[in-house]
Amino acid sequence: MPVSDEWPERDQWIDKRGTLCPAPVIALARAAKSCAVGEVVVVLADDPAAEFDIPAWCRMTRNTYIAAELQDVGSAYAVRINEG
Repeated sequence: MPVSDEWPERDQWIDKRGTLCPAPVIALARAAKSCAVGEVVVVLADDPAAEFDIPAWCRMTRNTYIAAELQDVGSAYAVRINEG
């Protein structure tokens, strides 16, 4: 799965393509619990709600929404975990 070279190094991938809201955000929240501060998680999702849900989750949890990139099979959302 190509993601732009401008993105930071990814520590973890979560593939939630084929699932609907709230599955991508729930998977991100679960993964964040086991991440170290500063790790980057990339969520692959094709649910249109993820475009809004993932940045909103980041604001609510004080994690950093880095970027989204449209892929042929959905989108990739990069998040930096700020708190364990």
